[in-house]
Amino acid sequence: MARRAEVQTLSTFFLLVLLSDFDFELPQELIAQHPLATRSASRLLHCSEGGMRDRMFSELPELLRAGDLLVFNDTRVIKARLFGIKASGGKAEVLVERVSDMTDQGQRVLAQMRMSHIPQPGTTLYFENGVEARYIERAESFFVLEFNRPVLEVLEQQGCLPLPPYISHAADAEDDERYQTVFARQPGAVAAPTAGLHFDDTILARLRAVGIETATLTLHVGAGTFQPVRVENIAEHVMHVEHYEITESLVGQIQAARKRGGRVIAVGTTSLRALESATNEKGQLEAGNGETRIFITPGYRFRMVDVLLTNFHLPKSTLLMLVSAFAGMERIRIAYQHAVKQGYRFFSYGDAMLLEPAAATKRNSNEV
Repeated sequence: MARRAEVQTLSTFFLLVLLSDFDFELPQELIAQHPLATRSASRLLHCSEGGMRDRMFSELPELLRAGDLLVFNDTRVIKARLFGIKASGGKAEVLVERVSDMTDQGQRVLAQMRMSHIPQPGTTLYFENGVEARYIERAESFFVLEFNRPVLEVLEQQGCLPLPPYISHAADAEDDERYQTVFARQPGAVAAPTAGLHFDDTILARLRAVGIETATLTLHVGAGTFQPVRVENIAEHVMHVEHYEITESLVGQIQAARKRGGRVIAVGTTSLRALESATNEKGQLEAGNGETRIFITPGYRFRMVDVLLTNFHLPKSTLLMLVSAFAGMERIRIAYQHAVKQGYRFFSYGDAMLLEPAAATKRNSNEV
């Protein structure tokens, strides 16, 4: 497949919105620390131009239409957190962000490192069973490390699942299962595409039974998804890079959905970001793999996605800006106030929203 490079900042409204526009008060007790016993038992806030309705996620098949296409992100979260030591005996913690191809010299990764003092380039870190990683250089906010073993194998044997910073407990056996979607296939993410966590085999079967189709793409979610925006003028924020892949099969499924009058429903902001990154100016989805820094803020006109299923997001985050761009800033502000008042559960293990777009952001129905 052709390789695409999508590094544009797609927004037209930067000067009219500030970071403070995306802040809200969230009681600590509404941050979900554990998943519910059943994936599809979450609540669902349905937001459309007609208003808001409190629903259950199990009602999703009733809220969609026969012929609609749900697009999932099939990335799989890797056990990206690794603990080792320096030659001095000091502790070293590594969070692998991205894995490169294996070479004769080893396998390089982009990673975050946590230790008392960052070592000099050329320093070796030591892990269990003879695994070593040499620190090569800095790469923006990351460190380049070169392992002497295949990294995914090392992580599977020695690594820990990297839960989000707002979850207070260390990953356990429950998290190993529930912080993955049931359709996770492609290893490479360090955070789950959390809107997909609500789906189980039962609800997938119910969706198929009423004529709703499903498809997958891959976007490997990076740790940057939790990176706060630290500048008041959001035009100055630099987005993190994430790798995605769009298959020819997905392109064909979307074309077929359009022809039958179905809607493209992104399951999660990660699916939306991949779809919008791979859509050209004519509104055509292009197959291939590439990297995206796409930064969607109010003023962006969506070219591919008709409906968005998503969780509730962090204050002042790029994802809150994205959903505000999709559904409208005022509607999202009111929806979040409602969710807090009604005790919805927030963030990765929390409840969901089904968002229909604001009129100004809707895709042109003549685009295919």
